[in-house]
Amino acid sequence: MSDSDAQRRADVAVRAAAAGADVAADSFRTGIDVELKGSKTDVVTQADRDAQTAVIERIRSAFPEEPIVGEEEDALKEVPETGPAWIVDPIDGTNNFVDGIRAFGTAVAAVEDGEPIAGGAVFPALGDTYRVGPEGIFRNDESVSVSEATDPETCTVCPTAWWDLNERDRYAALVRSIVTRFDDMRRFGCAQLELMLLASGAFDGVVTDVRMNPWDSVAGVRAVREAGGTVTDLDGDRWRHDSRGLVASNGGIHDELLAAVHEIDSNNSTNRSGNRNH
Repeated sequence: MSDSDAQRRADVAVRAAAAGADVAADSFRTGIDVELKGSKTDVVTQADRDAQTAVIERIRSAFPEEPIVGEEEDALKEVPETGPAWIVDPIDGTNNFVDGIRAFGTAVAAVEDGEPIAGGAVFPALGDTYRVGPEGIFRNDESVSVSEATDPETCTVCPTAWWDLNERDRYAALVRSIVTRFDDMRRFGCAQLELMLLASGAFDGVVTDVRMNPWDSVAGVRAVREAGGTVTDLDGDRWRHDSRGLVASNGGIHDELLAAVHEIDSNNSTNRSGNRNH
């Protein structure tokens, strides 16, 4: 795909994300009704559905024939392996949105043959818009990039995504590994925001051993790469939308971040052994 086509898709992604974010912002802190999709904490609102409709309308007006992968309702759930497609998260950070916390937004990614090529993300309550394309990554029209930190003891790392109740021992092990290897830890409950913060130098790493949904990750992954960072799977291979786990960094601490996530299995193996012996 040419740079000019990718730039056009970045423009559409930002406009579409802005349309969805406007819908979300109109409902923020208005006492909206909440429904459960699955577990007790997997929630959805009418604003999620309305925001996705607004995003899809914008994409369809520019690219009417291209498939759209989205979190809510009838949108596709798997990223096509060939050709162009779009990935939509109408409200990333829905739990934050419901609780009146400002860390939520709308993210849109354009992909070609499964690879992200452009994206946009708008966080209306924070006042931040990210545009990601072949010319770089911009926050509110200003170019940003990953940090230059290389000393883990000065770095901040975010454990992103979430673990099922029966896997919280893995989350606890990762948190312990992070806080013993790095300076500090942050978590915002909005994966796309966390990846954008990494891309703009606020974080130095973002990591999980959980398989991420494409709508929670692809736009942010493109942002990190465009900002000069590194994104791999748990084995250090190039991350794809169907990878298990996600290890994203500024590049300078990537090996240490991989070691941190690998320590999960080491700790759990020791704990399981200890439990059996007990």
